[in-house]
Amino acid sequence: MLRIGMLTSGGDCQALNAAMRGVVKGICSKRDDVEIYGFKDGYKGLIYADFNMLTSKDFSGILTRGGTILGTSRQPFKLMRVPDKDGLDKVEAMKHTYHKLNLNCLVILGGNGTQKTANLLREEGLNIVSLPKTIDNDLWGTEMTFGFQSAVDIATDTIDRIHTTATSHSRVFIIEIMGHKVGHVTLHAGIAGGADIILLPEIPYDIDVIAKVIQKRSAAGKPFTILAVAEGAISKEDAKLKKKEYKEKIAKRKYPSIAYELAEQIQKKTDKEVRITVPGHTQRGGSPCPYDRVFSTRVGAKAAELILNEEYGYMVAMKKGETTKVPLAEIAGKLKYVDPDCSIIKEARMTGISFGDK
Repeated sequence: MLRIGMLTSGGDCQALNAAMRGVVKGICSKRDDVEIYGFKDGYKGLIYADFNMLTSKDFSGILTRGGTILGTSRQPFKLMRVPDKDGLDKVEAMKHTYHKLNLNCLVILGGNGTQKTANLLREEGLNIVSLPKTIDNDLWGTEMTFGFQSAVDIATDTIDRIHTTATSHSRVFIIEIMGHKVGHVTLHAGIAGGADIILLPEIPYDIDVIAKVIQKRSAAGKPFTILAVAEGAISKEDAKLKKKEYKEKIAKRKYPSIAYELAEQIQKKTDKEVRITVPGHTQRGGSPCPYDRVFSTRVGAKAAELILNEEYGYMVAMKKGETTKVPLAEIAGKLKYVDPDCSIIKEARMTGISFGDK
């Protein structure tokens, strides 16, 4: 009997179900003696032994379904070694659940924090195979994560729709896109949506540069400007602060987010009407786009192959268009940032897009 545990952890995204379906179909196409234990709400289900017994039928018809049929929750890695309110050792509890169910392997779908805990469990002796889930596409060791392209499509559609009203009213529009630490979604959606200015966490901006771009466009007979702004965008002044100092400043900030701070500054410097659009969690919701359906199916099938071959301790990744495996020990805790000097940034600058820095 092959006993597989499965959980989805962290923020949800559009192709979690599709990826799980790929794993289960891949395993069940080769073996009939399979038991699947679906843990509810991420690591919480593993900690408190909250699970459902599932069959391959439970994974039929979910290729196009967003969210996760298992539910998810955020369990910060830094708190994994901290006992819960009742004094329960979370790591030992997860190991206990794993061994009590006599699992052969635990399949974990998640982003950066999830992968760190997955590696922790690997270090504790559990058989782990993980899959790269995050709309941010910021996992080290893989060129792509599922959820990213769907989020880009939604953010791009938002920018497309804003273009018509920005043009009609000759306004400056700021579209705040998800991405606290990295700007991959904002970069791709900004280029695809024809944004005039793109602000990323990796490229600190100068508000005076932004104002000059807007004024230059007006002088050229282009009275509207579109800014695609990552929620983690940061000014050059703030980028000079120490991490603790910046956190303290953010905590005291009167604005609900960076978009509102920028709007006030732009309005003062240009006398332009500024409007803000925040697509927020719509970027993580809905049905996965065709690309994500294909990608998540492929990495799910690759995970099934690893499990059937008893190759554990890996995250499934995509490199040069091919699925592969990367050791969890090598990728856990590492983020894949946008390189300010990469070709896509240079090419965007060539087309006249400003990144607010020069």
